[in-house]
Amino acid sequence: MANSIGGGAKIFTPRPPAKGSFPLDHFGECKDLMSQYMKCLNRSVDADSAACQSIAKDYLACRMDKDLMAKEDFKYLGFGSTNQEQQQQSSPPSSKKP
Repeated sequence: MANSIGGGAKIFTPRPPAKGSFPLDHFGECKDLMSQYMKCLNRSVDADSAACQSIAKDYLACRMDKDLMAKEDFKYLGFGSTNQEQQQQSSPPSSKKP
């Protein structure tokens, strides 16, 4: 009877990943970048360190180039625009008169 008080056990329903599945890197085509990224995370106190973001972006680019994941724009993978892109967007267009 003690089990029926809490409403019973909740049933876990597995769901597929939001971005779908992707093949594992069986041949180690991007293993070097993955190792660099893991070392960076281990060194960093903050897991969201900007130093590790560039390695993560390079790793994902490698996976896309080797057809280990679907090609996707980086802004949809959690990477904002770079500082240079932000500066170009925020700077007003120059008005040069001849």
